[in-house]
Amino acid sequence: MRVSDLSPGSVEPLLQGRLGRPYRFVAECASTQRLLDGDEVEGATVAADHQTHGRGRLGRTWEAPADRALLFSVLLRPKPPMALWPELSLVAGDAVAAALRTEAHVAAELSHPNDVLIEGRKVAGILPEASAGRVVLGIGVNVNQTADELPLETPKPPTSLLAETGREWPRAPLLAVILLELEGRYDGWQRLHSVR
Repeated sequence: MRVSDLSPGSVEPLLQGRLGRPYRFVAECASTQRLLDGDEVEGATVAADHQTHGRGRLGRTWEAPADRALLFSVLLRPKPPMALWPELSLVAGDAVAAALRTEAHVAAELSHPNDVLIEGRKVAGILPEASAGRVVLGIGVNVNQTADELPLETPKPPTSLLAETGREWPRAPLLAVILLELEGRYDGWQRLHSVR
């Protein structure tokens, strides 16, 4: 049996901050959003090779073939008032775009409120879900899908890192860099909105 490149043994040595700890991996699940329960610590992260019921904004589905995308959720426990929590979608999108620019050298940019685009084509999406005292950020990045593996009927034309660069990308380093970028931007957002 093949070991996923998102296995703990592949991801944990690459983590540089507190987000991603503890880290869990499942081969398949309905949605990683449902795997983080209320008593887990901030930074807890779960990734999957395949989601059978991946979700996007406005009730849309997020489809990706197994082993080709980066699909994960991370738990945050923000201190600023809950009215500000929707901003975390932008914070996360900006982090993903920065990580893709750094790692894959693509012109990724945030598109309000929760998409990451490369020249108008969607490469990633963010789904924040808030409940008492916590926000779970679901993040999906199209990494190694070929053009014919990308969904056909989408509001924005889709793309992947493979389609943009002509090469496949290991997912574990991408995940580690996204988590580190997210941590820096999240901490900055909290400082900006800290209650004095």
